[in-house]
Amino acid sequence: MTDAREAIHRDLVLMLLADARLPVAGHTQSATLEPALRAGLGAGDVPGYVTTRLRTVTRVEAATAVVALHHLAAGLDVGPVEAAWAARTPSPAMRATSRSQARAFLRLAGRLWPETAPVLAVSAYRAPCRAVALAAAAASLDLEPAALARLVGYDDVQTACSAALKLLPLDPADVTGWVVGALPTVDRLAGEVAHLTRPEEIPACGAPQIEAWAETHAHTTRRLFSA
Repeated sequence: MTDAREAIHRDLVLMLLADARLPVAGHTQSATLEPALRAGLGAGDVPGYVTTRLRTVTRVEAATAVVALHHLAAGLDVGPVEAAWAARTPSPAMRATSRSQARAFLRLAGRLWPETAPVLAVSAYRAPCRAVALAAAAASLDLEPAALARLVGYDDVQTACSAALKLLPLDPADVTGWVVGALPTVDRLAGEVAHLTRPEEIPACGAPQIEAWAETHAHTTRRLFSA
């Protein structure tokens, strides 16, 4: 019998992993846009906000995923990769959110691709981050590093833009335009991090204001999104 992983077209797998309906709590996320809007950002600021995240928070996550993918493919310990990501993600709220999403993603990956070595290896860790969990699925399916980085970038863009539709009176066509407008930046990001293989190569791109908003949001009771 043909291995199910070989029978699935890689592009279709990427479409699955990028689908906002994937049951990994993505619908509870706003990419920190909700507290940013509460702090004073307007609808016209959303595209710039998305670009800022791609250059900072998302860049760190995409690079982490790529390095974790290399480690998993080589049979190396991903612990140092996780530690490097944590050191570059100073916000406790953002770390907690990432690890919560990772738990949900690994649960799903265990159902879809049971007993694959990368998924089992990452699942054995106490609290892996989302980027490492995504790398486990990518390694199980032999996805390329650039494709994985592109997935991380696109997912962040569509998370923020989808949240914007729920938080602001917007025309969906305009929001779709924002996503399309961000795609060249996503593609550049993927090209810039796809070659990384070592934890120390993961960029340290801080976003102090986004981190501050995330911390504030974690203690807000009246909110639509968890993060």
